[in-house]
Amino acid sequence: MDNFIFHNPVKIIFGRGQTPLIANEIPQSAKMLITCGGGSIRKNGVYDQVVNALNGRSFVEFWGIEPNPSFETLMKAVEMGREEKIDFLLAVGGGSVADGTKLIAAAIPFKGDPWDIVRGKAKPASAVPFGCVLTLPATGSEMNCGAVITRRETKEKLSFRHPSVYPKFSVLDPEFTYSLPPKQVANGIVDTFVHVAEQYLTLPANAAIQDRFSEGILRALLEEGPKTLANPTDYNSRANLVWAATMGLNGLIGCGVPQDWATHWIGHELTAFFGLDHAQTLAVVLPNLLWSLRDPKRAKLLQYARRVWGIHDGNDDEAIERAIVSTRAFFEHLGLPTHLAELGITTDCSDDMIARFQARGMLPMGESKTLDEIKIKEILRAAL
Repeated sequence: MDNFIFHNPVKIIFGRGQTPLIANEIPQSAKMLITCGGGSIRKNGVYDQVVNALNGRSFVEFWGIEPNPSFETLMKAVEMGREEKIDFLLAVGGGSVADGTKLIAAAIPFKGDPWDIVRGKAKPASAVPFGCVLTLPATGSEMNCGAVITRRETKEKLSFRHPSVYPKFSVLDPEFTYSLPPKQVANGIVDTFVHVAEQYLTLPANAAIQDRFSEGILRALLEEGPKTLANPTDYNSRANLVWAATMGLNGLIGCGVPQDWATHWIGHELTAFFGLDHAQTLAVVLPNLLWSLRDPKRAKLLQYARRVWGIHDGNDDEAIERAIVSTRAFFEHLGLPTHLAELGITTDCSDDMIARFQARGMLPMGESKTLDEIKIKEILRAAL
């Protein structure tokens, strides 16, 4: 296991009926901006619960943060925050709202071009504090300091991380997720699954605790994911799904181990080029990436086959192949296509994608730096 420092300052308020507790977490004198998505929280009652919890405090609202939150939209919120002299933000929504709020928080006091924060050319000196009321389990953004932002103008989707944008608190009420369409629930399951895979399916690091945590989250997703899709108001299954998504990307399972993230980088470009849902891109890329990199990932793939999928018969090569096939089948069982053609995309964008990666100095990728231009082409052509 490699050396590491683990620090996560986010206070988690978990369970049904916990929203009133946010009043204790926000300063009485705060000038608040509530950030929201497209309006579903008005229909499912979450908005009313949040307003009631604020108990008459003054706030302004910003609506319209999209899935794959756009830089252009977020800059409108930054302008509002500056004009209103906002000193506390409250994100009410899914991971996209949380991600977008992180950039808003960093950009309001920032003196330069906020896009420089996203593309890694500058770091925020400070950020407006914020809390989160989660309505969609998927990204883990409610308990980490990372965000992914899309710029429509240039068709770029990039990520940034900074300790100043950890939420101060996050409310995780599983009942807030009951009204989600099945597609969004399935997307969240796949997103969480791939978050864990990017930290687990790498190289052996003698990190028994991290491995067992990762395997436990993956097993929980395999078991609880279909159950919560079949019965959306099963509180226990939904609670396990919500907590799995948070634990999948709060830094714990990544301590002291090699990490990959190539599936995400490739997926981000597919979203930027074609406007696909984030989870759709992950479902397409991961099985093909695992197959293409089955030699450098051999030891962990075999462990994955034995411990997660319970494949104990056959030789090692057969077990690895069956595990990858089972992964693809699980995504398809949840309703996500695993080939681009099923999403109406037959264009090979590998040359354009590789050019972007080269310009950013991102190649070769992966924990073992074996994912080069040839492998990316192989993965994307297999994904068509």
